[in-house]
Amino acid sequence: MMAILRKNSFVLLLLAAFVLTDVAVSLWDPMVTSRRFYKNDFTKTLYHHDWTAHGPVFYGNSAVTGAYIEPDAKKSPLIEMGLSYGKLTDLKAILEQERFQVEEQLVIGIDVHTMIDSLETDPTYQWFKKPYQPYLYAYRDYFRDSGTEFVRQLYMGAVELDPTKLLAYQPRWIDKELYFGHKTEEELRKKWADYDKRFGWMGEPDYRENLAALDWLLAYAKERSLPLRVVWMPWNRGYELPRYMPGLQQAVNARLQAAGVPVLDKLQGYDPRLFHDLVHLSRQEGAPVFTKEVDAWLASLAKSSK
Repeated sequence: MMAILRKNSFVLLLLAAFVLTDVAVSLWDPMVTSRRFYKNDFTKTLYHHDWTAHGPVFYGNSAVTGAYIEPDAKKSPLIEMGLSYGKLTDLKAILEQERFQVEEQLVIGIDVHTMIDSLETDPTYQWFKKPYQPYLYAYRDYFRDSGTEFVRQLYMGAVELDPTKLLAYQPRWIDKELYFGHKTEEELRKKWADYDKRFGWMGEPDYRENLAALDWLLAYAKERSLPLRVVWMPWNRGYELPRYMPGLQQAVNARLQAAGVPVLDKLQGYDPRLFHDLVHLSRQEGAPVFTKEVDAWLASLAKSSK
């Protein structure tokens, strides 16, 4: 045994060095803590709320981010947790892994994409990393990007004899994407055609995983006596609703009705002039209207429950 260890000592030392380095980096967690690295929308949510990982939540995808305005992160009745390409399966993972503790109430915004199982999402969301995956491997593309910048700055600082450039870097964007202005009719037609080609043919088998996640969330809320509300997020009614939506909405609403969950249906409730595109309200025109209506609806539910 000792002979084998001596023979492979160099390889074993390299392996040990990698493991120790990976553990140290994972404890540092630069994907969350360092502005040198890309930030996903879940990390951005925590950042903008002083890293608070508990409270009332308005969860959804980018449609929620664009539509719901927090007047002040410390005074808002809800923490806006819109995640780029966020699905119900993501919310289930967040709660299962205890990455956030929802308190007081959980509002879920469902739009035409929230329940599509196959929709690709952000691979850097923390719940996607497997426990056995090395940190450096899981986020290798982002280490490569930031590492390239680091080496470039070291080179520039050394060549130009400028110590201020040695460790300089461009802080990664920490704000979520909002939607200003309005897309042209031509752009909207192209986007609708793209949505129809990619998703229009879908049916219940294509959102089965997210329906199961909804069932899990309903049980989770009931077990904890957590008030759960659902908002059907607005779709630009100037264009035909995706063909799978009536069946999806029927399947979801049946579950919500059975569980006694209040529903605010704004799926086709807003004038096209309030939209930036097909699924995102304009921040100037649409979002203030939506926010006021949602807050009033939630206040009326709170009042009626007293």
